[in-house]
Amino acid sequence: MSKSDTSQHDERIANMSFASVYPHYVTKVEKKGRTKEELHQVIEWLTGYDDNKLKELIEEKVNFKDFFKNANLNENAHLIKGVICGYRVEDITNPTTQQCRYLDKLVDELAKGRKMEKILRQP
Repeated sequence: MSKSDTSQHDERIANMSFASVYPHYVTKVEKKGRTKEELHQVIEWLTGYDDNKLKELIEEKVNFKDFFKNANLNENAHLIKGVICGYRVEDITNPTTQQCRYLDKLVDELAKGRKMEKILRQP
């Protein structure tokens, strides 16, 4: 599959359940000395989902397409830039894939020890 034809990739991401990926996010940040609470703070900043809503979405095994369709995406999400999984997030054209990669990028930054105010794109 070429980098220009990402339709299968996009569809795979859209249909993946958030619940299946969430434990990997927790493991990744905790392995690097960060907390589940910090992870939840990052997710809430991006999506608007609080702990209770997050728990509900995990229990419902909602896919990423619905996870982001119902999210209240942070107005500063466009400030998330860089490469994740071989793709430059600001150049991804599929909205669901881009939003998923935004989340991946934030989790990555958290795991790498970046300061919370930098991760949350605060001036």
